[in-house]
Amino acid sequence: MSTAAGPAKKIILLRPRGFCAGVVRAIDVVKIALSAYGAPIYVRKEIVHNRHVVDELRASGAIFVEELTEVPVGERAIFSAHGVAPSVREEAKQRKLRVIDATCPLVTKVHLEAKKFARQGYTIVLIGHKDHDEVIGTLGEAPEATALVSTVEDVDALEVKDPEKVGFITQTTLSLDETRDIVARLKEKFPKIEGPAAQDICYATENRQVAVKAVAPLCEMLLVVGSQNSSNSRRLVEVCEQLGVPSYLVDDLSEVKPEWLENVHTVAVTAGASAPENLVEALVESLQGRGFTELEEMEVKEEDVRFNLPAELVKVAPAIQTVASV
Repeated sequence: MSTAAGPAKKIILLRPRGFCAGVVRAIDVVKIALSAYGAPIYVRKEIVHNRHVVDELRASGAIFVEELTEVPVGERAIFSAHGVAPSVREEAKQRKLRVIDATCPLVTKVHLEAKKFARQGYTIVLIGHKDHDEVIGTLGEAPEATALVSTVEDVDALEVKDPEKVGFITQTTLSLDETRDIVARLKEKFPKIEGPAAQDICYATENRQVAVKAVAPLCEMLLVVGSQNSSNSRRLVEVCEQLGVPSYLVDDLSEVKPEWLENVHTVAVTAGASAPENLVEALVESLQGRGFTELEEMEVKEEDVRFNLPAELVKVAPAIQTVASV
């Protein structure tokens, strides 16, 4: 369809997008805890990496802290979806905190792999980004036996005690392509290296990257809704840019610059795994107001993943046995 002003401009809205099952579970953990026990509820670090989610929960009575020393002795504390090191669990025990663990089950899987390799005397190669909350927690499982690599060059410089006993694990929110290259180089350098039975990169991270790859040939620009400290959201931008399509990460519609849309007739929209759907809806409405009147939803893969609530909350919310992704 076209008008006298030229061809109609279009939005391609990707699915799957937004919250994954682990994020839905983590947010619900805080909400259920506040409902069951009342405020304040202390949360170590951001429960998920999204400013809007954190601000909403803070307004409901959650108190976000960087370290457990900020939590009064004996109070109730929640661990974020990104997981924590054993030293943090020990600190919580020493402070007699009543802990609710909102660690994503897929992150827990990586921690268990690290512990297994450590028990077997392996050098553990953790593929991930330094200073990310998830990586800090995983490194804490066996710090003396773990080496962190972020690039192929890091692998080239890596030296291990016994090249015959090396295992690798990965952060759950990495770029599939970048990780594949790093793993390939690890296998070249350490032919006997062992890895996880199933990949550590989570289903939601993979599905959103696959969707971005599918839409890249069909659009002139990609907008990703997500916070700057969201690893999986940043990877979506990188994946699209590597395919030659301009891509921008925005917390919400207020960060979209008008010049980005100049001479653009088709814009794709998606959201990282910790970005609320209402922010996507507001962005789409804003784009429609700027002349992008055609809307097409493109579903690449259906998601139907459910995670159980932590045992600590099942006791107080027996009717809520599972949390589903949206």
